[in-house]
Amino acid sequence: MQKKYLQWGIYLAGLTVLLIASVILSLSVGEMNLGFMDIFSILGKGNESLEYTILSQIRFPRVLLGIAVGGALSLSGILLQGVYRNPLVEPYTLGISGGASLGVAFTIVFGLHQLVGSFMLPASGFIGAFLIIFLVYTISSRTGRINIQSMLLTGVMVSFIASSSMMLLMATTSTENLHGIVFWIMGSLDEPDLSLIYLTLILALAALALSYLFVQPLNALRLGEEKARHLGINTDTTIKLLFLLASLLAGVSVAVAGVIGFVGLIIPHLMRLWVGSDYRILLVSSFLSGSIFLVLSDVIARTIISPNELPIGVITGIAGGIVFLAMMSRSSLRTLKSNE
Repeated sequence: MQKKYLQWGIYLAGLTVLLIASVILSLSVGEMNLGFMDIFSILGKGNESLEYTILSQIRFPRVLLGIAVGGALSLSGILLQGVYRNPLVEPYTLGISGGASLGVAFTIVFGLHQLVGSFMLPASGFIGAFLIIFLVYTISSRTGRINIQSMLLTGVMVSFIASSSMMLLMATTSTENLHGIVFWIMGSLDEPDLSLIYLTLILALAALALSYLFVQPLNALRLGEEKARHLGINTDTTIKLLFLLASLLAGVSVAVAGVIGFVGLIIPHLMRLWVGSDYRILLVSSFLSGSIFLVLSDVIARTIISPNELPIGVITGIAGGIVFLAMMSRSSLRTLKSNE
């Protein structure tokens, strides 16, 4: 037992070091490269120099948002995969991204963000995601108990309806509005509102702490709902609360940063292979790894075609797709060899 805890401590220390290194790299590189020691001296002086403005107003907020959104999406993915006992489930499977995208598209098409203010875009994204969550939950729990397979299918169908409705709005709006919708859908960490960034980070960390209240039920659910009930777990209540927690994380992430794919699918897979299936280590390692992945993806998005910037969803989609295909190929080869 002590050996296991020591091993977990090494994993967490390694991930923490990688996260710190990713943060320093993100603060250092860009259109204006800064040295490692320069960062601390510039921030320490706190004057109104160009370097200080770039660090405090542009790069540091992006890093914080990358940590928050990457960790939240990865944590949401690992929670949903634990509830559904399906490694292919991710936060967007339940239609959360479709609902948020529809809410934002509606706001842009009807000009509500210009009338109310820029905060209307993330607010409408969250409202759209919340309405989809409520709809999926209501349809799936009509009998008083949640059928997780029914919920999964309902989420997929509602996602198709929301996506189709959004495309209808895109087909009937102006080119300027269409550009704004497409750019938001592809995802970005370029959020100017610091209070919104801090709120997202606080919510993500609070959800991580709250998720540890469900470690025992999540470990029990790995055996199936029936066995979990025999072990004294109230599976219905547990599934409802985990579903709401994961949906809240995904909804906030999509509302603030747009649709950033593959983080909630690939990172939980990699962490299971690396640290095992025990949720005591899996939750925090997934959160840290998701943060690292998104911060590094943002660095690539900002620098690969500098001075222009790619949407971060492009980087996560390509990287996540390649990693997923590589994992599937290795799994297929291992299965083939075992059959021989």
